[in-house]
Amino acid sequence: MPSGELSAPLVRIIGAGRAGTSFHTALSTRGWTVDLMGRDTHPEEAAVGVDLLLICVPDGAVAQVSAAVRPVAATVVAHCAGSLGLDVLSGHARVGSVHPLVALPSASVGARRLVGAWFGVAGDPLVRRVVSALDGRAVEVPDEHRARYHAAAVVASNHVVALLGQAERIAAGAGVPLAAYLDLARGSVDNVAELGPAAALTGPVARGDWATVRRHLDALPAEERPAYEALADEAARLAGRRRPDR
Repeated sequence: MPSGELSAPLVRIIGAGRAGTSFHTALSTRGWTVDLMGRDTHPEEAAVGVDLLLICVPDGAVAQVSAAVRPVAATVVAHCAGSLGLDVLSGHARVGSVHPLVALPSASVGARRLVGAWFGVAGDPLVRRVVSALDGRAVEVPDEHRARYHAAAVVASNHVVALLGQAERIAAGAGVPLAAYLDLARGSVDNVAELGPAAALTGPVARGDWATVRRHLDALPAEERPAYEALADEAARLAGRRRPDR
């Protein structure tokens, strides 16, 4: 090891679900020594003998798991829950959080996506070493903004998926497969990345073509109209327009 270079921290992960196994695989391939234990394993001594204990369990279980771990003064105890602050880790001297802004559907896919990802971080500097090891980008998110930060993540991920589910249902009524629309969706995300949301907006609302919006609403099944109208309102807000029927 070159002089002055830090050795890789020893890590233990509690939680063998998608997040835990993704971190385990990703950090292991980066030369870190990582021990993975299931959340049902007795965690009392989990902080012993490691530099970082990363709790990767559902948000509602983080505080309970953290409280079951005997504090070790030198060990950083961190979680990867986007919506939670550091208060759920009370009782431990060194705490942190490292939340990846990517979906982790499996260990193999998740491990690939963690490399180069954005991470919301807080607390002990050791969590930034996790991000650096994965060639990621860190953004500091203080406790008072965690819920808002995570809400934005849900909108950017889960709500987009829900909207594509609606697109699939509506398109099916016209005999068109969802696949025909996916390049359109990808292009829209690329446009937002390049131009920003307001400049990337196209379509009838951006043009002020309210007759087309009305035609869409008349053609949609009743159960699909509320979501369409809500997003048309948001598109109008983004475009600085006002729907005339509002």
